[in-house]
Amino acid sequence: MSRYRRPEIPGGVFFFTVVTCNRRPVFTTDEAVNALRAAFRRVRHARPFAIDAMVVLPDHLHCIWRLPEGDSDFSGRWREIKKATSRALAPQSNARKERSIWQRRFWDHAIRDETDWQHHLDYIHYNPVKHGHAERPDAWPWSSFRRWQERGAYPHDWGRTEPAEIADMDCE
Repeated sequence: MSRYRRPEIPGGVFFFTVVTCNRRPVFTTDEAVNALRAAFRRVRHARPFAIDAMVVLPDHLHCIWRLPEGDSDFSGRWREIKKATSRALAPQSNARKERSIWQRRFWDHAIRDETDWQHHLDYIHYNPVKHGHAERPDAWPWSSFRRWQERGAYPHDWGRTEPAEIADMDCE
């Protein structure tokens, strides 16, 4: 079995891409997204972390987390979030005791600096437009974009076209 090397940065800030099994469109209803939200709430209550930004699309999600000082275990948190969501959405498991909601792994990136953070924040918020799910970021219901826009971080017309600084990013 492969052993994946994950960055161990206590108190670090990380960008994640988490994909559904076979890119199946699981998160297409409020009920499915609410099951994911409930899993996040439960895990955050037991093992706190902050979510800077997030978008949930039908077959994947992106988010930026801030871990508490002295804590670098984002993998354990993802394991628990995936398990709780899977139990809620797929009560039946296969012969290997797996539920076919998530791909087994996820992609992570340690945020290096403020510019890197801003580019990943923009990537998250532009993603529904990039994938053709919305004409503009504020039209997608399962995104932190409107919260950031209300704080004044984005002008009203942001995201009508792809921002140049994220055009070459591929975090899928």
